[in-house]
Amino acid sequence: MCGIVGYLGHRLAVDVLIEGLKRLEYRGYDSAGIAVLDPEPVTVFRCKGRIADLEAKIAGDRPDAHAGLGHTRWATHGRPSEENAHPHRVEHTVVVHNGIIENHLELRQQLIADGATFSSETDSEIFAHLIARELSGNDPSPEQLFEAVRNILPRVDGSYALGVLHGSCPGALVFARHGSPLILGIGEGELFAASDIPAILNYTREMVILEDGDIALLQHDGLTITDGDGAAVTRKPLRIAWDPVLAEKGGYPHFMLKEIHEQPRAISDTLAGRVALDRGEVFFESDLIPSGILDNVRQVVMVACGTSFHAGLTAAYEFERHLRVPTRVEFASEYRYREPIIDEHTLVVAISQSGETADTLAAVELARSRGAYVVAVCNVLESSIARAAHAVAYTHAGPEISVASTKAFVTQLVTLHLLLLYLDQQVHRLDGALRRRWLTALSHLPTAVAELIEDCEPVIKRMARRYAHARDMLYLGRDVHYPLAMEGALKLKEISYMHAEAYPAGEMKHGPIALVDADVPVLFVVHDSPVRSKVIANIEEIRAREGRVIALTLPGDEEVAEVADDRIEVPSVDPLVDAVLLAVPLQLFAYYVAVHLGTDVDQPRNLAKSVTVE
Repeated sequence: MCGIVGYLGHRLAVDVLIEGLKRLEYRGYDSAGIAVLDPEPVTVFRCKGRIADLEAKIAGDRPDAHAGLGHTRWATHGRPSEENAHPHRVEHTVVVHNGIIENHLELRQQLIADGATFSSETDSEIFAHLIARELSGNDPSPEQLFEAVRNILPRVDGSYALGVLHGSCPGALVFARHGSPLILGIGEGELFAASDIPAILNYTREMVILEDGDIALLQHDGLTITDGDGAAVTRKPLRIAWDPVLAEKGGYPHFMLKEIHEQPRAISDTLAGRVALDRGEVFFESDLIPSGILDNVRQVVMVACGTSFHAGLTAAYEFERHLRVPTRVEFASEYRYREPIIDEHTLVVAISQSGETADTLAAVELARSRGAYVVAVCNVLESSIARAAHAVAYTHAGPEISVASTKAFVTQLVTLHLLLLYLDQQVHRLDGALRRRWLTALSHLPTAVAELIEDCEPVIKRMARRYAHARDMLYLGRDVHYPLAMEGALKLKEISYMHAEAYPAGEMKHGPIALVDADVPVLFVVHDSPVRSKVIANIEEIRAREGRVIALTLPGDEEVAEVADDRIEVPSVDPLVDAVLLAVPLQLFAYYVAVHLGTDVDQPRNLAKSVTVE
């Protein structure tokens, strides 16, 4: 996930671009850069690090330019470095790009065979080479630059928000969108572009939201938008009335709700470039586990804290069930204090949103000292855990501001699914049909999550009011649904301060049922599962004691409908991946209970986003 800013007008371009990038820094924070037109004709500034580092680099050399592009990067292809920072330049063609080119290896090989020399490890540089070759070294008019961009886009598979400028066109910028957000701003004698509204809201409130397939040409005398075939299209400007604080939240009242709604995009970003459906294969940005290491692995140990622990516990069911290797999940805070049995035959998977969790980092260091091979699953590039592990699989959730983790959790689940399938490419426990089914189901998740949020949010918002004043809640589930119940209970207690506990539904009679009465609601996760009938029997026992039941269940499940007071219906994509879907209504329920109670949703008391001490 990256941030793009573009400007064409009468202001000093450097100032507009830097200000816009600061407001987009939540989208990317490992490197940054700008390119400005006139008088060089193109001047590019890039650096590894934050926007402040870029600003310091430019401080003594601010060109008197009035058009340019800016970019803040969160790496997907290529390590964080100045060479991999955007903008990318080939001759006088300069590009910034947000998204993933899925056929980048094929295109890169073709371009190298044609004589191209690459200066970065990124997929994005491919755009600059393709456009430069389309122009054949000519000095194009704005219209020719626009056509060159339009002509090369069909060659690219994947997603993009693309910005392009050329040294011979000081009064023109070209933008294109497919699968990644891009908006244009219309001011008095000036035009803007950005990945998100806050970047340019200080300059204009008239916004044009580009749609997939749109290509836009920005010139001093106006704005032209066409579809991919070159046919003119009209996009009616919207007037944005947000205040600046609300703008940072994308119009949502809280970052948590914004991040819940970002989950379809976060899942898509996590999958992008990693899956070959036709071959049933999974790729990571680097070779996570060298060939042969798994031949000696006798156990998998996942170490994590809090929400990340629940993600690991959910995935562990599938690791044992399908890879047939003993898998256990440990609280990192306890793991190193009980002299764990760990050696060179152990694969350790360390899970952390921030990559800075002190207990998890200590567990990683212990595992390495005992000879174990360590793979990190985390969300922050170059974090301490990422550096301490042998290899890292990034979740690509993008920055998460709210203390209560949502999109980091679901992308951890997706990444762990990909890791399982990646490991199977060495041990060959799954047949080809099952692998393709699994990957197909994962690819359907972004759309399924988006539809689920739209359908269930109004239902949950009304339901939350009915349960907001309960003194306690129980969350129950069996099999893979039990750790989801744990995550649901954690979310509720984190942000609403309501006491909530989760148990395996089969353990209910061994103590927790003593708490049940009309004032203690019980939320059951009862979905597509081999133990569904047993969970329904547990629901009957709660009803017999006058307990109120909320059921997270399949649509049209009449058997559950007869015994539940309230239902949240969640369609199935595939039982292999439904855990990702089921997490979403649990997040929304906790959120709307907390909103009704008036708590500080994004910064709940006593909690920190990153726990960097024991």
